[in-house]
Amino acid sequence: MKLGVFTVVLGSVELEKAMKYLADSGVQMVEIGCGGFPGTAHCDPTVLLNDESKLEAFKQAIYGNGLEISALSCHGNPVHPNKEKAKKFHDDFINAILLAEKLGIDRIVGFSGCPGDCPESKHPNWVTCPWPEDFLEILDYQWNEVLIPYWKETAEFAKQHGIKKICLELHPGFCVYNPETLLKLRAAVGDIIGANFDPSHLIWQGMDPVEAARTLGDAIYFVHGKDVRLDAANMAKNGVLDTKHYGDVINRSWVFRTLGYGNDLKMWKDIVSMLKLVGYDDVISIEHEDSLMSPTEGLQKAIALLKEVLIFEKAGEMWWA
Repeated sequence: MKLGVFTVVLGSVELEKAMKYLADSGVQMVEIGCGGFPGTAHCDPTVLLNDESKLEAFKQAIYGNGLEISALSCHGNPVHPNKEKAKKFHDDFINAILLAEKLGIDRIVGFSGCPGDCPESKHPNWVTCPWPEDFLEILDYQWNEVLIPYWKETAEFAKQHGIKKICLELHPGFCVYNPETLLKLRAAVGDIIGANFDPSHLIWQGMDPVEAARTLGDAIYFVHGKDVRLDAANMAKNGVLDTKHYGDVINRSWVFRTLGYGNDLKMWKDIVSMLKLVGYDDVISIEHEDSLMSPTEGLQKAIALLKEVLIFEKAGEMWWA
């Protein structure tokens, strides 16, 4: 396995300095945001696809510091009911594919997206219950008329440009948010679709991340290292669905935390072990979204924990068996 970082946490730092900092910290791989919600602070495909000198400088900043690129990330909502917003997210994703092809990278990370409830909608509509029956009609429209056709077409384009893995993050608010919905889309589109496995989004929904990893198996194409703390008192009063701002930490039912500040070392060791068992022997990419810590302090604590729990070496033969 390898230790990685999603570099948007250092988006305010010039690329070369950010890469040197990460390399000096023992990081091996970097996940680069290049559009959509992660922005383009370190990587703007519209520039790099059209300027060879800037592309070479981009590569030198990363490879010159002994790092590898684990994936390009372009999280967005390309099936947004607002056509202008959908086009922007879609164009960003297409440019990410084209840049990945130019860099020789075959893995893109993103969201499935979420449509509205009908062609005339203005906003996405995330359905979370089956009754009244209106909600099932919405799901039928979203999946069969929008989501599956979109990803079939986009996946075909991605294949033509060397992409082997579209890693969709299981994220509430979008149609793919748990193992069942990821596997549903994968069955409809093909095995180019896989999971960006982020335990933090699963834990607050009530899932056991170890069992979720077992369920997904070889459909896990990428992994985010991010923790979440559940506030038992607030959950007891209001449950886990929480629309309060992430900054209102003391009143929320759950909040994202740096690795080890939401769940203990044992849980992270169990997650890593299950990932190995199902065949994922690749990068875990730290995603820092802890409102109680600075980017660098939270990042360093997460790096230290992953150095403790990752299994870096091959197991070798079971000499005792």
